[in-house]
Amino acid sequence: MTATIYDNPDHELLRDQVARFLEREVEPHAAAWEETGMVPRDVLRRMGQAGLLGIAFEEKYGGADADAMTNLVFAEALSQSTFAGFIITVLVHTDMAGPHLHHAGTPAQKAKYLPKVTAGELITAVGISEPGAGSDVAGMRTTARRDGDEWVINGTKMFITNGVHGDLYFVAAKTGTARHDMSMFIVEKGTPGFTVGRALKKTGWLSSDTAELVFDNVRIPAENLLGEEGKGFYSVMKNFQTERIALGAMAIGHCTQALKITLDHVRQRQAFGATLWDQQTIRQRLSMLDAKVRAARQFMYHCAWRAAGQPQGSPAPSGGSGPREAGERGGSGPFTQGHDIVQEVSMLKALTGELVNEVVQTCQQFHGGMGFIRETAIERLWRDARVLAIGGGATEVMLEEVAKRY
Repeated sequence: MTATIYDNPDHELLRDQVARFLEREVEPHAAAWEETGMVPRDVLRRMGQAGLLGIAFEEKYGGADADAMTNLVFAEALSQSTFAGFIITVLVHTDMAGPHLHHAGTPAQKAKYLPKVTAGELITAVGISEPGAGSDVAGMRTTARRDGDEWVINGTKMFITNGVHGDLYFVAAKTGTARHDMSMFIVEKGTPGFTVGRALKKTGWLSSDTAELVFDNVRIPAENLLGEEGKGFYSVMKNFQTERIALGAMAIGHCTQALKITLDHVRQRQAFGATLWDQQTIRQRLSMLDAKVRAARQFMYHCAWRAAGQPQGSPAPSGGSGPREAGERGGSGPFTQGHDIVQEVSMLKALTGELVNEVVQTCQQFHGGMGFIRETAIERLWRDARVLAIGGGATEVMLEEVAKRY
């Protein structure tokens, strides 16, 4: 990965640390995880011990209190693996579920759970999507009603990553009759009435466990309300920006690996007396795809820079100073913004979700029949890339978010 104008020396150290972890702990073993359908929990605990599961969380809970740019560097470095099931298992924990506790947890809730979350001792999941409510979050039907000192949850969640083998779930439920009247709750595994309805079989992300969750009169203590009652919709919308930047990083990681693998392939593959690289149309198409990926990557870093607190129109950092020295923190941290970045992040999600499918499919085409063989990295990237135009906000939904802000 080449440096960006937003980088500082700490970013390069983090990239190197993640690359070493992937080389040692993931790449030699991840094909077997695809067969078993899960990432072993001891691997995630070793990530926690290495300080890689709490980068954006508070230091007093075992985190590194890093900014949005550093958080993106981590997500992009992680996404250099060609095993997306592993990547999404981690990113759901660090960027999609865990931030709900980081954002809205009380001191008591954070003290109870966050140290174990950052250590990889508790793996998190977030329950928002339902059989009839995916991108339309406000259409959910799961309910929670107050009963004395408890909340009672009823409903079903669908497509929940880390749902089968997770330990701690942050669950959205309707708590009133208004369309946006919902709240977030902390539900521990093993709570009576809370079950995994079924493990879902997917086309890609094979080492990521995905589940349907069932809540049948699940009673949890009143103090397990996460954040303000009735404000869960806004918490979900806020966290979507972090999630979508992370998914953008995943897409860019897939693109860079697909291009790298394919450039190596076409320079060696002989056909009709020459290498595929000697075919003008192939080298030109790969060159254009690389240009698109590099442009999208710079936009992705711009979005993270804005998420870190920079207003529109502020000059980007130059040289090696990096955004930390440019004063981007502003006390905002990676999961909060002092201004609206929804349009830009929605653009990023739509752009990268479509681009990764264009890049990976083209690269697969240039591998010929071998690109359709299950054991090859390019075939795995092709399977895993498809969902990036759907999950976390389908392309069409993202473009509507863009359009209504003009």
